[in-house]
Amino acid sequence: MRPPYLYGSTYLLKSNSLESSKQYTLIVKNLASRLGFDYCGIARAQKLDDDAQRLEQWLNTGMHGTMKYMENHFDLRIDPSKLVPGAKSVITLLKNYFPSGQQNPDSLKISKYAFGKDYHEVIRDKMHRFLQSIHEEIGEVHGRGFVDSAPVLERSWAQRSGLGWIGKNGNLLTKESGSFFFIATLITDLELQYDDQFAKDLCGTCTRCIDACPTEAILPGKVVNGSKCISYFTIELKDSLIPQELQGKFDNWAFGCDICQDVCPWNRFSKPNDEPEFIPIPEVLNLSTREWEAMSEESFKKIFKHSAISRTKWKGIQRNIKFLRTT
Repeated sequence: MRPPYLYGSTYLLKSNSLESSKQYTLIVKNLASRLGFDYCGIARAQKLDDDAQRLEQWLNTGMHGTMKYMENHFDLRIDPSKLVPGAKSVITLLKNYFPSGQQNPDSLKISKYAFGKDYHEVIRDKMHRFLQSIHEEIGEVHGRGFVDSAPVLERSWAQRSGLGWIGKNGNLLTKESGSFFFIATLITDLELQYDDQFAKDLCGTCTRCIDACPTEAILPGKVVNGSKCISYFTIELKDSLIPQELQGKFDNWAFGCDICQDVCPWNRFSKPNDEPEFIPIPEVLNLSTREWEAMSEESFKKIFKHSAISRTKWKGIQRNIKFLRTT
């Protein structure tokens, strides 16, 4: 027989606050595991004053390049109550995307996160089911889930939730499995038990990511100049030519870049994901550079309809290929 609190909200709403928050937390973490998330951490919803200062300085120095959308909704980024009135908890979920398959050495390099189906679609569906299951198990709560789609500082919340620390390359690093994870965030007015913030910086004196970045986008002090990152040029830069002075520095990366993650010692612990939706698209692994170059716009749209690669569009990929081929 299941414990009475698992049948819905009736029992829980009659419980005292401390006991119910413990039970809610157990339910939330069990649901996250059941839906295939690899980690679940919870932090108290509060204004991120320190992050606000760092973000403002980063924007003021123009390190976001042409990504003007990052200037919008500044107050929403730093205050979860602006997104969910009465917010009490921020739940952070991690989903492993490290692939089992490797690309053809003669192929254009594609960031590992884009090997399979678009993570926005996959994680958004899981988040919808996650919140729906919370309603079924606990009762009506107010919450909003975000998957790289709204002004949320997800890596800061992940660290505050005890899941890991921010590396020198700006990525969230976990001690057990490295950094090849998607981060999803659920802000809710549900009172929960909070995990201890991950307080250690286990990067130590290592500078491999800084030393390996061919465009010198990674700066001391855990600052990444987004406007110099290969991922920025190959994905975010729209309707513009890639600066000629960067020729010879892209190492055949045509969509995104994993260099700073590939050289990170903590990623020796990465294990292939078990998500069917992230099984690599055959063309990503097998096409040669010449086949990419010869691909028609119609074929591109058909093959990558449900892929994150569609973000750069056929014209963007062709621009990137042309830049790489003239190197």
